[in-house]
Amino acid sequence: MGMFKPMSLDVLPTLKNIPFLKDVPARAMKAAGKEARWFSLPAGGILFEADEPADSIFFVLSGTLGAFRKSGDGHNEFIGHIRTGEPVGEMGLFLGGIDVDEDGAPENAPHTGSVYAIRDSEVIAISRKGWQRMVKAEPELLEAMIRVILKRLGRAGQRSTQAAPKVFTLVGTSPTIDLGLRARALRDSLKVLGKTTAIVDQAMGDEKPSTFFDHLELTHDVVILVATIGNNSWYRLASRQADRIWVVGRADARPSNPLMADNDSPAHALKLVDVVLLHHGNERRAARPVEWLEASGASRVFHWTGVQGVSCDRLARVMCGRSVGVVMSGGGARAYSHIGMIRALREKGVPIDFAGGSSMGAVIAACVAMGWDDDEIDRRIRKAFVETNPLGDYTLPVVGMVKGLRVNARLKEHFGESEMCDLDIPFFATSTNLTSGTLRLHRTGLLREALRATISLPGILPPVVDGHDVLVDGAVLNNFPVDVMRDMHRGYVVGCDVTRQPEGLNVEEFINPPGFFRWVLGHGFSAAPPIAGLLMRTATIRSDRTFGWDMTDLLILPDLIDTQLRDWEAYDATVEAGYNAAIKALETSDILEKCCPA
Repeated sequence: MGMFKPMSLDVLPTLKNIPFLKDVPARAMKAAGKEARWFSLPAGGILFEADEPADSIFFVLSGTLGAFRKSGDGHNEFIGHIRTGEPVGEMGLFLGGIDVDEDGAPENAPHTGSVYAIRDSEVIAISRKGWQRMVKAEPELLEAMIRVILKRLGRAGQRSTQAAPKVFTLVGTSPTIDLGLRARALRDSLKVLGKTTAIVDQAMGDEKPSTFFDHLELTHDVVILVATIGNNSWYRLASRQADRIWVVGRADARPSNPLMADNDSPAHALKLVDVVLLHHGNERRAARPVEWLEASGASRVFHWTGVQGVSCDRLARVMCGRSVGVVMSGGGARAYSHIGMIRALREKGVPIDFAGGSSMGAVIAACVAMGWDDDEIDRRIRKAFVETNPLGDYTLPVVGMVKGLRVNARLKEHFGESEMCDLDIPFFATSTNLTSGTLRLHRTGLLREALRATISLPGILPPVVDGHDVLVDGAVLNNFPVDVMRDMHRGYVVGCDVTRQPEGLNVEEFINPPGFFRWVLGHGFSAAPPIAGLLMRTATIRSDRTFGWDMTDLLILPDLIDTQLRDWEAYDATVEAGYNAAIKALETSDILEKCCPA
């Protein structure tokens, strides 16, 4: 267990004030109180870390905690906030006691994640024995705790509003930025979404006790603190009170690096930071957005054009957990249907605030993230993939069936030198790192290079070499990366899966197949040999065809039984299938009312 200071006080009155425990009989409460401890946990302090034995359940009395888990690359990955009155450590407590040691005593299960204090907090710990006494006296406690556990598993429709950030600190990087104006614009957009907002500046909040901020949090949906970077108490206090810090910078300025060197807030230390770059339409860019990202240690970059309007509305949705992320699966030519799906979402007024995908799905998602309208997407995809075969530069295979020069040229023609941090909306693509056997997540760098990696079907396109890493198609490990989108934002997820239906293979092509030169003599160089379909099918096949479906709020499944993965000319019918499937799914969905209520 981490370091925190116990307070020797009678905890029984405090136990009675925890809403979760309000129905526990007085006798059981008194007995459990003997097994309870009251702790003061400073901001940034550790309550417990993953793999430590779980021998207690905790309740937050004041302040806010943050739950984290280890990601695949060993870094701490933020899960959500734990607020006043909520339990924590319940999973380890439930799993413990199943096994016993040599003496027959119950063994403690390890904690599955780590919990740190986001701000100064008070916590009460109840031992396993005390908890068991409470449950015995009030069995409904067990049912309530099960509901908490199910909610925290993160299934679609069971999202906890408590787990989302509520306190945002807008940190201005220049005194010329009118943070008050920006905060009021966000408040207006949040009001349209039915959310109440409190704005606190230095004059209102400086030297206020933590109870002042706790009260604001309890009485408002969103709390916005505004402060300019500087050596003053308000900047430090506002940063320490933040669930999430938004670094607000001018797109025509260059950030110092590091940008917040003296910031000791837990949100900064735990990388709960985003960059918001302000644009006025004709400014000259002084630094690349990725430089702002690196200087601030942020995880996302948002672009805010003007004051009110599309950008402000998007940021408001992100603030209150109403943002919409669209994730698109790979599937060769079947991914054309994503274009129809996007057209349907826009037609019905569903906003798109995040976009990403795997393989060819990532290419369509990139078109959306570039800010292209439906006609622009249609024109560019037709030119790049429909009018001539992008995989037509066949070669005798050494590392791939094609040279990849056509694909490289088309990606450069349409996406140019755009970087992922430059895009209108946050974007990601995935590839498979053959060197390490892990998924590579692309969120920074040249867009066309990320797209080249994510569409590098093994055996067809030559892989992308990045240092010592060999990258191939993202579909190999995760063709429908809904889980990545879930980690990218706290809002709703729309997923379009185009590979749910198995592609029909022509069995005759694999019975006594001709040699390479006989195939060329019979079909010419313009037609792909059967191995192309075989490799594409192998790369996109999944043992669990429904993976990720339960993590979406709106699932779109186009009917593509007649479309082959390499039917690059079957454009119009495939796009229409995506449009029809999306319209049908939207007819029975309330996602529009959730993200943009009237």
